Amino acid sequence: MTRYDAIIIGAGHNGLVAAGYLARAGKKVLVLEARHLVGGASVTEEVYPHFKYSVFSYVVSILRPEIIRDLRLAEHGLAILPLESTLTPLPDGRCLYRDGDPFRTWRDIARFSRRDADAYFEYGREMFFMAKAVKYMLGIVPPDPTSLHPRDLAGLLKVGKHMAGLGEDKLFLLAKLMTMSAADFLEQWFETDPLIATLSASGIIGTFLGPRSPGTAYVLLHHYMGEIDGAFRAWGFARGGTGAIANAIASSAQAFGAEIRTRARVHKVLVRNGRATGVALENGDEYHAGIVVSGLDPHQTFLRLVEPDELPEDLVQAIRNFRIRGSSAKVNLALDAAPDLACLPGDGPHLRGAISISPGVDYLERAYDDAKYGSPSREPYIDMIIPSMIDPGMAPPGKHVMSCFVQYAPYSLREGSWDDQREALGDTVVDTLSRYIPNLKDIILHRQVLTPLDIERTIGLTQGNIFQGELSLQQLFFLRPAASWAQYRTPIRGYFQCGSGTHPGGGITGAPGRLAALEILKNWSSLR
Repeated sequence: MTRYDAIIIGAGHNGLVAAGYLARAGKKVLVLEARHLVGGASVTEEVYPHFKYSVFSYVVSILRPEIIRDLRLAEHGLAILPLESTLTPLPDGRCLYRDGDPFRTWRDIARFSRRDADAYFEYGREMFFMAKAVKYMLGIVPPDPTSLHPRDLAGLLKVGKHMAGLGEDKLFLLAKLMTMSAADFLEQWFETDPLIATLSASGIIGTFLGPRSPGTAYVLLHHYMGEIDGAFRAWGFARGGTGAIANAIASSAQAFGAEIRTRARVHKVLVRNGRATGVALENGDEYHAGIVVSGLDPHQTFLRLVEPDELPEDLVQAIRNFRIRGSSAKVNLALDAAPDLACLPGDGPHLRGAISISPGVDYLERAYDDAKYGSPSREPYIDMIIPSMIDPGMAPPGKHVMSCFVQYAPYSLREGSWDDQREALGDTVVDTLSRYIPNLKDIILHRQVLTPLDIERTIGLTQGNIFQGELSLQQLFFLRPAASWAQYRTPIRGYFQCGSGTHPGGGITGAPGRLAALEILKNWSSLR
């Protein structure tokens, strides 16, 4: 029987990154994936003939540049295309448009408020510096503030020095970002409702919170930490869809010697005398290794893959209390022609960026109100891109694909089930978009609707939560996923975690996978 140095559970992008770093260090690595393809939420699939959908995740921004460099992802086909603009169409036929041209953006915002046009660039500078400041945290293992271990004490000292170096004004601003709601924070800068709403939408993505919920300002900052080709705060689309990201990482890991097996669902982690010794698949096959790393969410990692009696009772309770609430859905469309927006008819650069259905803060808050009481939003927030406008290979000539990220879709419904409500959600999304895109219903060839339940069933994310747990203050840094267990370890010796449920959280970052692998390698001799 072949024995491995490390087994990675789940071929999501974080699991693949961890495999890449471990294999790069010369370790014999096996990755086990339940589905027929790698990527987890980062997949591209031809659900409808000749049309390629980025089925779940659909844009890239915060993939760490050090990972792209270390794993030589460009050599394995990774290419990021810029996604430079955001259009907010309004019900009255107007629109708010922002792109990489600062003069054009200033003029467009000034049509609503000259004060806001001037404030927009000051706000951008402040958020740039805050994102730069917090970016330091993305690259470190969270020190445990309750530990007297020299490593943790040294880590806390470094964090303290880093924070002290920000200066008084920046520390005050960071405190606001960590505690305020996105809408309240933005209203300190702006008065234009569509601008505030569209910016605050970045603070609610993937969370079961509204724009006026405290803590959403940090989620807003989290999405500002993107970096593409050295351009900070940039967003992009992977040529070939988000599956191309996972495929590039998998190709790199395999080039370093990692073995990847699909259709291999792990049933449980094998534990003997408090130590992980391997895994058992659902078909009964067993694979053995001294290190086992789970890329699954904390509920799966601690409550499904191992027996509760292998863990301290307080950790089991902490993981049960860890907030993983599904709130997001996805609607993918194959189109017979290009969408024609009422506010900007015809072709143009606005179709090659993001289109945000966020006309006002109250609109977003009402959408959240529906979800709070167990109903899908009657007028949902929708973040939409048209990948085939950026990458023509995603659809046949003259045809297009449209990717619609939708909130709010609560995992737990007050009435009925998602199997009954799925198509009604799809109808709501199409009806909402049709108010801004009059020709939409006439050009739809195919529709894929994915509810939180579908996401859970398909890729194993508990409640379909795209971040593997909310990015709220009580679930960040040394508290993610639980106090004393935020350094990628578990109480079971040789059993590690590397998913988005660990620091620094969700999005296509690769940071949890990288940090977990580096932590394993740093302590390899003692772990063995």
